[in-house]
Amino acid sequence: MIKIYHNPRCRKSREGLEILENSGKEFEVIKYMEEVPSKEELRKVLHCLGITAENLVRKNEAVWKEKYRNRLLTQEEILDAMIENPKLIERPIVIKNNTAIIGRPPENIKNLIS
Repeated sequence: MIKIYHNPRCRKSREGLEILENSGKEFEVIKYMEEVPSKEELRKVLHCLGITAENLVRKNEAVWKEKYRNRLLTQEEILDAMIENPKLIERPIVIKNNTAIIGRPPENIKNLIS
């Protein structure tokens, strides 16, 4: 099953969703701003992506700049920050089986689902 962590307010996320809709494949949409992922779920996403928590953070968000930038944070603290402020989570994230990609650019999604 394919999953997309989607933020409807994000243009790249909407483009990614459109790619999935046009693919004809079955998929699940997780609106992570409404259904904030648990720490365990985020750990699974990181494992599938093969990256650290810091690499999943949108560092240009005001909340990151105001509260976290230039601080030495542990993985757990970064996960807590993403749960507290889900807009910090990079998007869209598409998972197929145990492989995931960040859909920036959205064309990356085509490679994953083909």
